[in-house]
Amino acid sequence: MPHPIVFYDGLCGLCNGFVQFVLRRDRNALFRFAALQSSIAAGILSRHSINPGALDTVYVVVNHDLPDELILSRSAAVLFVLNQLKGPWRQTAFWLGLVPRFAGDWAYNAIAQHRYRIFGRSEICMVPSDQDHSRFLDG
Repeated sequence: MPHPIVFYDGLCGLCNGFVQFVLRRDRNALFRFAALQSSIAAGILSRHSINPGALDTVYVVVNHDLPDELILSRSAAVLFVLNQLKGPWRQTAFWLGLVPRFAGDWAYNAIAQHRYRIFGRSEICMVPSDQDHSRFLDG
């Protein structure tokens, strides 16, 4: 199985914080990352008829380049990531998964709408550490 890919808004403070959160807890280096502003994200999202210019969500690509490739978005993407992490994060995903998807997406959208104001915006994408550089697909 290919590594799941997390697409995130590379300019968003909250999104970059989420990536850092995952990097610190993903002890098996399962996830790969690419900014939504990257060409790899544009190609894969376009293949699924998703507007690559819409930066208001996080996506997870499962089974990249396989016939059963799947794109998860918003709360489903976050729950997938949490469920793959060890320790209390898998339990957190279980409990959050009991919330109906429409309610989880509503909460996600409410935060996403104000994310730049609350968590800040950077004019440049995060530069990964040397240790994590190989996990980023967009250079």
